Amino acid sequence: MKMNFLRLIFLIILTTVLVYSCNRQSGSDSSKDTVLYEPTWESLSNHDPAPEWFKDAKLGIYFHWGVYSVPAFGSEWYPRHMHFEDRREYEHHLETYGHPSEFGYHDFVPMFKAENFNAEEWADLFVRAGARFAGPVAEHHDGFSMWDSEVTPWNSMDKGPRRDITGELKEAITGNGMKFITTFHHAKHLQRYSGQEEEQMAIEDNPRARFRNSHYPLFPGMPPTTDDAEWNYLYGNIPEEEWLEKIWLGKLKEVVDNYQPDIVWFDSWLDQIPDTLRRRFCAYYLNAALQWDKEVVIVRKQDDLPLDFSVDDLEKSRKNKLEKKAWMTDETISKGSWCYTEDLEIKASRDVLHVLIDIVSKNGVLLLNISPKSDGTIPEDQKQVLLDIGKWLENFGEAIYETRPWYTFGEGPTKEPEGHFKNHSEFLKVKYSSEDLRYTTRDDVVYASLLGTPAAGEKVTLESFSAVNYGNKIGVVSVELLGSEKEPDWELTDEGLVIEIPDTKLNEMAVVLKITTKG
Repeated sequence: MKMNFLRLIFLIILTTVLVYSCNRQSGSDSSKDTVLYEPTWESLSNHDPAPEWFKDAKLGIYFHWGVYSVPAFGSEWYPRHMHFEDRREYEHHLETYGHPSEFGYHDFVPMFKAENFNAEEWADLFVRAGARFAGPVAEHHDGFSMWDSEVTPWNSMDKGPRRDITGELKEAITGNGMKFITTFHHAKHLQRYSGQEEEQMAIEDNPRARFRNSHYPLFPGMPPTTDDAEWNYLYGNIPEEEWLEKIWLGKLKEVVDNYQPDIVWFDSWLDQIPDTLRRRFCAYYLNAALQWDKEVVIVRKQDDLPLDFSVDDLEKSRKNKLEKKAWMTDETISKGSWCYTEDLEIKASRDVLHVLIDIVSKNGVLLLNISPKSDGTIPEDQKQVLLDIGKWLENFGEAIYETRPWYTFGEGPTKEPEGHFKNHSEFLKVKYSSEDLRYTTRDDVVYASLLGTPAAGEKVTLESFSAVNYGNKIGVVSVELLGSEKEPDWELTDEGLVIEIPDTKLNEMAVVLKITTKG
């Protein structure tokens, strides 16, 4: 009897183990089974594009840092522009390094040493800047991977720094409580014009349009035209079908598997990748996230992925109206290049902060780019901007983090241009004042951020609180001036909420009014 009982127990345990094992392999014994993503637009549309943590975060930091930081001239497009005789990068290269046929882009790789790079110091700076997520440009158009890669020999572990840059950053960034983003720009890396050299060279009206959809031009005698087994991985000279599967998709899978990013962000030219591969990657990433039990985000530009499961990104521009769906702007801390250059001009702290406040008021998130030097140091002028923003967020961040848009984004005379990247130079000219204000809200509180410093005794009228604009009479319980112990005098009138600024020290970048309303 005892033996039969033991056998019964053994059979129950064995059956349980076998069922669990089979279900683990098939994925059928899990709530995840019903939401596994197939590589179809319909299936992918079941993914929530912007989870709450992303909507709460508001500010992330990334960085254009790679081999292109070594010449520190022109921009991160140096690897391409150094081959065009009508470009100043070509003249600089000729004078500094010699003819591009003799000193190619691959010759910069050993010079990219990152000898002063310290991931913990970077992560600490990002925390102090108020970022809620951060991470690298994992690969730009140039074909150099900033991680320990088995897909390509041109990676930061096998060449240049000989360090797993992405791995070190992942550990430091997530260890400091931030989410991790990796951005990918390598859709342009493939050499798409082999056999079309003469046709491309005949483009006379716009020579810079030659080889438009490939990063490296095919000029005779230049390294990108050389059939070298190793160089081909850097210059994209791989048959398209092999490149798509092994390089474009392979690199993405490698980063997803090894570093589990919370956000995967795509640059332009994703439309050059076939739909089938785009769908396959998105399904692969989202299914991996289910196994990690993480809510992840996919960000894209233009119309490269459907917005029912991805987040819209605007480069160096932003919405000029309130959006129902969360969106993102990628903007750089400089007025020019995204990567470090010797003549890089950095924006004023207040201007960068105003962009953040404006974006958040319209349901957006800011991805701010910085430009480290090739040795791994972040220049002091860039650090100062980050610290200034972080200090403001430390004092007034309740008006930013975890907030949501109010019924209107704001008021004031300053308007943003129409359009996106094509108008980026016009966006750069936008300057706000204390007459411009932006709203956010949380629970029964409305925050009004003035993008400047009003004078003591000045009366500020928030017209959005008027019954005509709001739609009915709003009840105001109290008005506070954040950062000041002095309570401002206020009155709710037919014209709106009139607030008199008290005689007190005000922040010089932006002033926040906290208005508590009746629920």
